[in-house]
Amino acid sequence: MTITRLDVGTRMSSIVIHNNTVYLCGQVAKDKFSNIETQTSTMLNEVDALLAQAGSNREHILSATIYLKDMGDYDAMNQVWDQWLPQGHAPARACVQAAIAEPEYLVEISVIAALAN
Repeated sequence: MTITRLDVGTRMSSIVIHNNTVYLCGQVAKDKFSNIETQTSTMLNEVDALLAQAGSNREHILSATIYLKDMGDYDAMNQVWDQWLPQGHAPARACVQAAIAEPEYLVEISVIAALAN
């Protein structure tokens, strides 16, 4: 059984790969002081970069859990998500309201994907 960990830190790894499955740590926006659309967009850019580093891409996402600070941002977040997600490749997904580690962040995502072999 091989487990590959990338960008390993004290508390977490950015990427863990096991059995051709990629697990990403929670991703947030580059600018925590921006609006929900910008935060969602830059957060998804981070997902793209990590998936590419792991040997995967958004077409191989199996599951996504989205955490919103305020469910009032649900529609605006989904507008960005719907534009980003390739048609026909929707993953299993949950979206919940949650307190995020820093109060300025409006959205966070956790992603599991298959390797793009």
